[in-house]
Amino acid sequence: MNILVTGANGQLGTELRNVAGSSRNHYIFTDVTTIQGVETVSLDITDEDAVRLVCESEQVGVIVNCAAYTNVEQAEDDPVWAELLNCTAVGNLAKVAAERGATMIHISTDYVFHGDRPLPCEEDWETDPLGVYGSTKLAGENALEKSGCKYILLRTAWLYSPYGKNFVKTMRSLMSQRDSVKVVFDQVGTPTYALDLAKVIFKIIEENLLAKTGIYHFSNEGAISWYDFAEAIRDLSNIECNVQPCHTEEFPTKAERPRFSVLDKTKIKATFGIKIPYWRDSLKDCINRLNETNDQ
Repeated sequence: MNILVTGANGQLGTELRNVAGSSRNHYIFTDVTTIQGVETVSLDITDEDAVRLVCESEQVGVIVNCAAYTNVEQAEDDPVWAELLNCTAVGNLAKVAAERGATMIHISTDYVFHGDRPLPCEEDWETDPLGVYGSTKLAGENALEKSGCKYILLRTAWLYSPYGKNFVKTMRSLMSQRDSVKVVFDQVGTPTYALDLAKVIFKIIEENLLAKTGIYHFSNEGAISWYDFAEAIRDLSNIECNVQPCHTEEFPTKAERPRFSVLDKTKIKATFGIKIPYWRDSLKDCINRLNETNDQ
């Protein structure tokens, strides 16, 4: 089976490259730009013809879309580009998947929800995004559904890894430079270790569970605030820094964030027979990997 992966140089794409090395299937890892020393194919997913050409030449049977415009703040000033990557590109991939009878695995976000209910978000809840990022990701979900292709849509949240830019790496860097940091305590969710999500995607493909189409939620187990997350990052990293809780209003941002976006994982656990790691255990693993490479 031939599997096309987009956004292969991002956090999730990189972790999927790591786990796919043991596969007998053929994975074609693509990104808009290539990185020296990394085996990826250059592909602009905003170009429908380019997507079709690669999928036809490689006889692709599964598309895994890890590419997205994920800068929540910048999206408020750059809605056109966010729409292009989060919606138009998704529509291109989905259309080609439908033409080929391929299955598409697409990654979406907790930001499609308003985040004003103190209950774990279920897959069939009404969506109500707060800003440009959430709105464009929801538009991508709609484009996927309208395409008529077979799909597995995975919503996730608070993604982090040893790669790229993310909250864990930012906090480690700030804490090593400052005596104290302020972190909001009134936004609650659950972190997602990109490696854990990559393993689930790999399992779905390798065990040929692609017929189990639909929408699923995935993050690590538990529920915490960003403040709790920062405290754990400090402790597990053995950094001396005073982490102070603060209100969201103390750090005004262009984009409004969901206040409560814990994802309910009941459906994905039951359907695919997976056990999801507790958030702190996964964080510990990530920090150990960062320490091994001396990466902040």
